[in-house]
Amino acid sequence: MTGRAYALSDGNSFYCSCERVFDARLARVPVIVLSNNDGCAIARTTEAKALGIRMGEPFFKIRDMCRVQGVRVYSSNYALYGDMSARVNEVYRRFSPRIEVYSIDESFLDLSDLRVADRVPLARDMRETVHAWTGIPTCVGIGATKTLAKLANHVAKKVPELGGVCDLTDPVQYDHWIVRIPPGDIWGIGPANARKLEALGCESVADVRDLDTRAARKAMTVVGERLVQELRGVACLDLEEVAPSRKGCAVTRSFSDRVEDLATMEQAVAAHATRLGEKLRAGGLATDHVTVFFHTSEHDRDRPQRSVSTVVTLPEASNDTLVLVKAATFGVRKVWRDGYRYSKAGIVTTDLVPLAASQRAFPGLGQLDREHGAALMQALDACNRRFGRGAVVPGAAGFAPKREWSTKFEMRSPRYTTRVDEIPVVLAA
Repeated sequence: MTGRAYALSDGNSFYCSCERVFDARLARVPVIVLSNNDGCAIARTTEAKALGIRMGEPFFKIRDMCRVQGVRVYSSNYALYGDMSARVNEVYRRFSPRIEVYSIDESFLDLSDLRVADRVPLARDMRETVHAWTGIPTCVGIGATKTLAKLANHVAKKVPELGGVCDLTDPVQYDHWIVRIPPGDIWGIGPANARKLEALGCESVADVRDLDTRAARKAMTVVGERLVQELRGVACLDLEEVAPSRKGCAVTRSFSDRVEDLATMEQAVAAHATRLGEKLRAGGLATDHVTVFFHTSEHDRDRPQRSVSTVVTLPEASNDTLVLVKAATFGVRKVWRDGYRYSKAGIVTTDLVPLAASQRAFPGLGQLDREHGAALMQALDACNRRFGRGAVVPGAAGFAPKREWSTKFEMRSPRYTTRVDEIPVVLAA
């Protein structure tokens, strides 16, 4: 093992924990959070898991059981979860100067500068501080590599006796656990690779570690070779403290009701293009083409099926909402066909470029008025920052109260931390 050490801190049932922070009645009560349009369970507390609710289980199948068992059910509240994630990461930064925010509920921290004896005490202190300051329970795994830190975090969550912290930089702990964990629990090992490792005779993480790197590479490409090295304590993956620039961007949504007319589809895709423009401007990026798609649902088996997409090319790279909306609605009209009940639509773009460095079109060949467009977009974004997203939108995108196709969040909790009108109110007795 090297002197390098990474910690992975992970919020326990993060979406559910965020709901519990603002409602003390949810403690020790089964709670689940649903995906868009209240489709399926994407977060479950321990109590909900004990009732047999599986990840991704459609809500319509468990609705009656949830009512009988007293399961508290919530629609996704991404504004709340994103803000709580930012607060948790602010606490992490007090414990390590180098952090990679890996996902909304997971972050890697570099603990290499700490003495070995100080790593577990710091992890315990960090867990207690995060819980005290944000209310979010976490588990921390420590390893010589990111893969081992992820593995240690898995152990910390599965073994309550460890008190939420597992340190695989400790040789005793390392030797104890890697012979007890199946290969399928390794970070990044899906069902297909798990079967390949089984065919190679691997029954535990220790068996994967001891594979010949050439055999691992042959079975799982260079990814397999790196995996073996990481399990041996040789770091192949460094922290990404600065998130890499986006290569692509997509805004897709399932409709709350089927869409059967052109005007509604145009409005929905225009709304997606509006959101796409916001995302691109936030990163200083632009695109010179967009792909528009929409399709029916395979669940409507008694109705005709159709899935269609088209690419619309712009004269030059842009992140102007009005330009993107015009392109998106053109794409819809190009491939629209009556007689179908569409269930989902989206707009996707790839090969993004920094707007400032993008090539301009020749004058007279569709060159866009960037300067005036940029000023308008700045004003648009400023209004939406001040008054809330969607306060000002292009007319083609429609307005939220009248968007019958829009994603439904019928059981969403208040956005306690980001909306003044939804701040919790305490009434005096």
